[in-house]
Amino acid sequence: MKKPELLAPAGSFKKAKTAFLYGADAIYCGTSSLSLRTRAEMDDSDLANTIRYAHEHGKKVYVALNIFPWDTDYAEVKKQAQMLNELNADGVIVSDGGVLELVKQVAPDVDIHISTQANTVSLQASRFWYHNGAKRVILGRELNKEQIRYITENKPTGMEIEIFIHGAICFGYSGRCFLSDFLACRSANLGDCAQSCRWQYNVYVEESNKPGNLMPVEGDEKGTYIFSSKDLCLMRQIPELMHLGVDSLKIEGRLKTDYYLATVVNAYRHAIDDYESNPNQFDPEIYMKELEKTKTRGLTTFYFEDRANKDFQDYSGNQYNNNYEFGGIVVGMDKQQKIILEIKNKLQKGDEMEIILPDKIQPYVFHIEQLWDIETDEPIDYVNPGRANQKVKLKLPIPVEEGYIIRRKKTK
Repeated sequence: MKKPELLAPAGSFKKAKTAFLYGADAIYCGTSSLSLRTRAEMDDSDLANTIRYAHEHGKKVYVALNIFPWDTDYAEVKKQAQMLNELNADGVIVSDGGVLELVKQVAPDVDIHISTQANTVSLQASRFWYHNGAKRVILGRELNKEQIRYITENKPTGMEIEIFIHGAICFGYSGRCFLSDFLACRSANLGDCAQSCRWQYNVYVEESNKPGNLMPVEGDEKGTYIFSSKDLCLMRQIPELMHLGVDSLKIEGRLKTDYYLATVVNAYRHAIDDYESNPNQFDPEIYMKELEKTKTRGLTTFYFEDRANKDFQDYSGNQYNNNYEFGGIVVGMDKQQKIILEIKNKLQKGDEMEIILPDKIQPYVFHIEQLWDIETDEPIDYVNPGRANQKVKLKLPIPVEEGYIIRRKKTK
């Protein structure tokens, strides 16, 4: 059994530190201009700091240059690739053959990873990328476990395989979609997806015997979310994943919050480690309880178990698991040993809170006994996130460190 890398998303330097704190072996992020998530908060300075911080802590950083560029974009591609070579990035994620050729020329010290956007769904295609300079192939999410196993058992020695195990699924084939560009003039293939597949739609079909007569396909008062998928979750498949021969297990979500990152990364970190140390005692429901404290559109194994699976579609557009929310992130401590918390939602005395602990799967539960104003240090009963980076002071029942995430249980 080969223990795979746990790979987490990071839309900013701050989120990268959260992912590492809660157990990620590596993170993937974008450059400031040339990834498929251009709204992530990672400028060139943050990227440099992220790579430096990761290497100081024995972690890795893979950087996405995975747009499908026009000819006019290649000067910027070259500039960004050269920067990644200078920063000693651990890998560059590409989708386009032209980008791959340029990266080989100007960033020879950086490993090349082939993005899921390249639609690699076969051993033959995997070999093609490997023989053309790629070290790792990120397989398409359309594959089932037997197809993945066939690739891992027959791939060239030295080639790495990465698969997605958790997060949102795009309507488009391996995430390649033109719907957003068509409807909102925001190209997903250039990093500016408007997530048009999550919108509400009213659908009509033409009656076969009455051309031009359109009949509505009924949903509810909101319409129907016919393009929207449930979120991928392979937590219950950890035993199979650990024996599948893949090198990296990837979590989706560079635009997700620190709270989402802490919860999901922590759950998978403990699941992987616990299964490795004692597979006979592995109980996935322990970790599912944590995952279910994040908002999802429902969970699905997509095609992993069965290529004929049709249980991934979500026609309602509803958000599930809405009982918890991001309370705040620990950013410091004052001289009186009060924790300084950067809040993300309203907090008040009596609230039930949970500290997400990097060294345990079970969170520490407590109730807020008192809050103090960040500026006056006077006791207060509640605080609202009225401005960016709003902070408050409180005392916690156990020692914590900077970067710890605290969640709030919502009241009914």
